Amino acid sequence: METVTIVLALLLAVLVSGALGRLLPLPLPLIQIVIGVALALGPLPSTSLDPEIFFLVFLPPLLFLDGWRIPKRDLFRDGKTVLALALGLVALTVLGIGILIHWIIPSMPLAIAFALAAVLSPTDPIAVSSVAAQAPVPRRLMHILEGEALLNDATGLVCLRFAIAAALTGSFSLPEAATTFLWLAIAGLGIGAATTFLLTGIQELLRRRTGEDPGLQILLSLLTPFGAYLAAEHVHASGILAAVAAGIAMTYVEIQGRSLGATRVRRTAVWDSVALAANGAIFVLLGEQLPDVFRNAVKQADVQGAGWIVAWILVITAGLMAVRFVWVSVSLQFVLMRARSRGEKRDAMAWRLVAATTLAGVKGAITLAGILTLPLTLTDGSPFPARDLAILLAMGVILTSLLLASTVLPPLLRGLQLPPEPSHDAEEDAARAAARDDAVKAIEALQHRLVEEYEDASIAVEAGARAMDRYEGVKAATAERQAEATRFQQLAAMEKRLRLAGIEAERSALYRMRRSQVIDDVVLRRLVREVDLIEARLVA
Repeated sequence: METVTIVLALLLAVLVSGALGRLLPLPLPLIQIVIGVALALGPLPSTSLDPEIFFLVFLPPLLFLDGWRIPKRDLFRDGKTVLALALGLVALTVLGIGILIHWIIPSMPLAIAFALAAVLSPTDPIAVSSVAAQAPVPRRLMHILEGEALLNDATGLVCLRFAIAAALTGSFSLPEAATTFLWLAIAGLGIGAATTFLLTGIQELLRRRTGEDPGLQILLSLLTPFGAYLAAEHVHASGILAAVAAGIAMTYVEIQGRSLGATRVRRTAVWDSVALAANGAIFVLLGEQLPDVFRNAVKQADVQGAGWIVAWILVITAGLMAVRFVWVSVSLQFVLMRARSRGEKRDAMAWRLVAATTLAGVKGAITLAGILTLPLTLTDGSPFPARDLAILLAMGVILTSLLLASTVLPPLLRGLQLPPEPSHDAEEDAARAAARDDAVKAIEALQHRLVEEYEDASIAVEAGARAMDRYEGVKAATAERQAEATRFQQLAAMEKRLRLAGIEAERSALYRMRRSQVIDDVVLRRLVREVDLIEARLVA
């Protein structure tokens, strides 16, 4: 019963934080952390987290969803920049910040310092988008940050695994680590992709025999990241990379277009709720753990008061920012040099862009999830050294990076210009035209068969004309947009307002008829769902 109470309290806290996030001009993660502290100081029982369970419950779905939804073409276009941030910067961060932490805190073993640096290397795009809500991150920069977060989650947490192993065994072998890393990466990626293709293949066979059940498809998508993670961990590969690869593979399964539209709509809503609950719960748990961790960490630090801990947090945060700033500026300089060598005209390096990219490296859910997986004891049963101190320092860096980004990042982002994004208008028009042509051909072919099957051919002719209405509208709209873009935008906006007004009136009438007992609940739900889907398409 206590566990159920804690879970319900976490979900309620996420719900309350979402409402407060719309009312207060503060980043959502900070609000959730404050609510977590309030829960810890309240009458509810405190949470004692098992690191392995925490890792299994929260990380696979979040990494899976990141891999699934990240724009693949944009990721590959800026692949070199993303890899430089996700691999090179992570390695430099683990090495440099690990040495810095051990230097300023000699009581913390070097392996634990490297473990802390490893979990501080990943960034959190959700926290970035939250703190940048008042000054949205340019689309291309956001894609780069998302790609970086997708890959450095995996690389940072794999480095954490090596550091923990070194702390437990007291030894570290570079050749063995390199071999192990290759196995972790290759096997993890392969198992993750294979899990997705295998499960969806089985699902497709069942769908052909028994028809599509949206509920089963959604449940399978929810279980896929956990299956990939557990399968990889069973053979001592990287479950983290397996979850990422499973999500990327899900994109290529989805573009086959085999599932029904209603299934996709429902699945998107379910995954949005899962992501909201998982990310929110992690930050609430961060706040809930903060008071106890702080008290234990002060004892472990062997210092008087909290002043030294605050100083350590500020020094570590400054070190992370400095390493990131140097790496980003050097990487950007190389990009500009390569572009100029190809004869392209490029302006001088924009230091605002470098500073914004540096501050956008906000730490968040993955850092907390990783640091909480530090073992409770060593192999001999003794307490894991400096565990609470490492957790507190990680929490402090998360809070500090969030505060810095929420206050400094929005002014930096306002008016920031990046290289122009390619326009999607021509691509969209071509896709609409191609899809329309195929649809018209299919309708005409079926119409000819129906004319032959029915005695009254006029019915098939009229039905075909009605079915063509939508595609004739698409053709006219596309041509008009090419000829008169401004007028078409005004016309489309006006039509959208009129349609939305009609939909609102239609829905109000349906609810009024239900209140008057003219229709029953079954009819109401079916008709309201139809109206909601039309409205969702218009709003999107």
